Amino acid sequence: MLRFLIAHGFENVPELAGWWSYTGPLMSATLGVMQRFVPGAAEGWSLALEELAAEPDAFLARTRRLGEVIGRMHAVLASDHDDPSFAPEEASGESLALLAATIDEEIEDVFLHLPDDEAVAPIAGRGDDVRGLLRELTTIGSIGRQIRHHGDLHLGQVLWADGDWLVIDFEGEPARPLPERRRKRSPLRDVAGMLRSFSYAVSVVGLDSGGDVETRARRDFLEGYTEAVHGSGLLPAPETTERLIRIFELEKAVYELRYELAHRPDWVPVPVRAIQRLLEAPA
Repeated sequence: MLRFLIAHGFENVPELAGWWSYTGPLMSATLGVMQRFVPGAAEGWSLALEELAAEPDAFLARTRRLGEVIGRMHAVLASDHDDPSFAPEEASGESLALLAATIDEEIEDVFLHLPDDEAVAPIAGRGDDVRGLLRELTTIGSIGRQIRHHGDLHLGQVLWADGDWLVIDFEGEPARPLPERRRKRSPLRDVAGMLRSFSYAVSVVGLDSGGDVETRARRDFLEGYTEAVHGSGLLPAPETTERLIRIFELEKAVYELRYELAHRPDWVPVPVRAIQRLLEAPA
């Protein structure tokens, strides 16, 4: 990913200095990479918590540029039609059905095992409602082009340095097998990951989740992103794009709910609020 991005003129990553790899009869794999150290860089998650707690406008002033950087990254990843590993692909008619089936299975499993706990009370017994929302959202036809994407994008995967954003950690979700991490998907999965990260940051610092600060962060990020990918042919029509973002946010929120129940019970209300909000918004 880093080699491709740098070779195609994307500069918002720490410079790739080298890598080491293994090639043998059973596998060929990159074992590690070395990148330029960025002195004085602020991790996006830590920066968000600090500024949202003390001076929200300072963080909000950076979110549009973050959207531009992510949009530019996606446009570059979709720019080479001759490299089979990166050439964008038109999503097949089965892609949306497969996506819906995968998310539906996750919803069914998570809601089947919800604990009898006050934290999940707002969505307890609403598994069928969530699956119904998914079915309603996925009646949209084309889902646009599929490309290689970051795969695990959130505020902890970006750095603020020298007045701009850098994107890091392109290995994808570590719990998923490598072929799945390399699979081409809608770039809007990355977008949804960053939007969910805004929601987490706002909740952790004690601001009103879904309130003015989060609304502004989402709006400015999406405006910057949309402007940066304009003309790339990556996204479907605007109304379809909006629905896809909701689908991927729903996917993320259900994944988060499972994770928080298992590892961070105090954070369970964050994905619960997201699922509530998605249920209450007009489809």
